[in-house]
Amino acid sequence: MSPFFGELIGTAILIILGDGVVANIALNKTKGNNSGLIVVGFGWAMAVYVAVFISSPYSSAHLNPAVTIGLAAAGKFEWAKVPTYIAAQMLGAIIGATVVWIAYRQHFNETKDGDTKLGVFCTAPAIRSSFNNLLTEIIATFVLIFGVLFLIGNVPTININERDGIIGLGSIGALPVALLVLGIGLSLGGPTGYAINPARDLGPRIAHFILPIPQKRDSDWGYAWVPVVGPIIGGIIAALLFKSL
Repeated sequence: MSPFFGELIGTAILIILGDGVVANIALNKTKGNNSGLIVVGFGWAMAVYVAVFISSPYSSAHLNPAVTIGLAAAGKFEWAKVPTYIAAQMLGAIIGATVVWIAYRQHFNETKDGDTKLGVFCTAPAIRSSFNNLLTEIIATFVLIFGVLFLIGNVPTININERDGIIGLGSIGALPVALLVLGIGLSLGGPTGYAINPARDLGPRIAHFILPIPQKRDSDWGYAWVPVVGPIIGGIIAALLFKSL
């Protein structure tokens, strides 16, 4: 599998499981309705775990433009490959969100509130304030990228064979990243829903805009820049600090 399809499939799986857990707790008449933030946090952590495990042998499992840009800024990834990775991540996110809509289509039809439907696809602030929302996304993504940069050098690796080279130890390599995302969600997810990933937010937001969802609201494009710009800034700051240490 090429790195492009590794990122596309990995990001699609990330969104299917991540947006899927939000749909399960938010939409009417689901088995998990009103399960709460803890379930969402663990659901997204497992989404990261599975997606990283699947895609890491093929693309190193960035699954996030902030990770891709942060690694490039830290000198651990080629800038020339950044556009290809981000394109794959965005397309995978749109596909993943569409799959969630298909799986939960009856429950979208049973849910009348437009904000709830939008919330399945993308994030929104608990208290709307562009500066403070942006600052929260910067801080949360800084923690993510700073942690990932240290994990790269500390997760055990194994030489599978000469053709495949060095890759992570499968589930062991994926687990620290999943736990990192779990910690961020439980600790910093309250103000903005911790997008910490431009593709995770913008891709599904585009899907929400395109899909024929009944009684949906607008896609809140006025806020859409925050979960894109904030994570990129946070990732770059983390990379620059990492390089200076």
